Amino acid sequence: MNVGLIGFGKTGRAVASILLESKTTNLKWVIRRSRSLEHRSVPEFLGVESDEAGTIFSAEELSADELLEQHPVDVIVDFSSPDGIEYYGDAAMKRRVGIVTAVSQYPGDVLLRLKSISRRTKVLHSPNITLGINFLLIAAKILKNIAPDTDIEVIEEHFKKKPEVSGTAKIIAKHLDIDDESIKTIRAGGIIGTHEILFGFPYQTVRLKHESIAREAFGSGILFALENLPSRRTGLFTMEDLLIPYFQLSRSESHFNRTHTRPWWKIW
Repeated sequence: MNVGLIGFGKTGRAVASILLESKTTNLKWVIRRSRSLEHRSVPEFLGVESDEAGTIFSAEELSADELLEQHPVDVIVDFSSPDGIEYYGDAAMKRRVGIVTAVSQYPGDVLLRLKSISRRTKVLHSPNITLGINFLLIAAKILKNIAPDTDIEVIEEHFKKKPEVSGTAKIIAKHLDIDDESIKTIRAGGIIGTHEILFGFPYQTVRLKHESIAREAFGSGILFALENLPSRRTGLFTMEDLLIPYFQLSRSESHFNRTHTRPWWKIW
């Protein structure tokens, strides 16, 4: 699968390294705003051994139409900014190039734009594309359905200089019907990102916790998304759409049913 990457900041570079190491993807190019690294090789710049071109271009040098005409790809991965879609959206839509965007906070009008683009090509949007966060979110929603009246707290921890409340924490709160103002924040040292959901029952406590150890976790999420995108040529999807099928275990797949053949009331 030929992939183009929009955005080459700290997270974009970590994602690029994962794409270069993968045997299922071929990183064709990276687009940056700045011209400072123009025509450099991503593998050479990152010190990763790879035969892939991974050429760095600037948005000033090539329009998206020129880029996709000269260096076609199957999917564009976006780790840039909310206005990045203005650069490549129309060009991708015309050529039916798939889009996987991990931009965390799109304004409402841009979300509507993504929906419009998805009528012509495949679009996946995930504000936090790590597998762990998306698993945590689905598990939390399931637990809330089981026990809707339990006490729920959302706690997020990040590096000391991060001023705003985590966008991921706000998404978790929204899905669990919790006010943003009640999110507990911790700022210390160089914490990349920790999110915890605490369920307080009368006689027990359940904690769902995800900790980002390195930004490469976003690259692993991208690979999962690319490998599990629906076969449909159009549509707007989320990581939840891709993960939900993995939650649908049949009774024969449970450990209990594999190891016990007698009815449970005869085992004890």
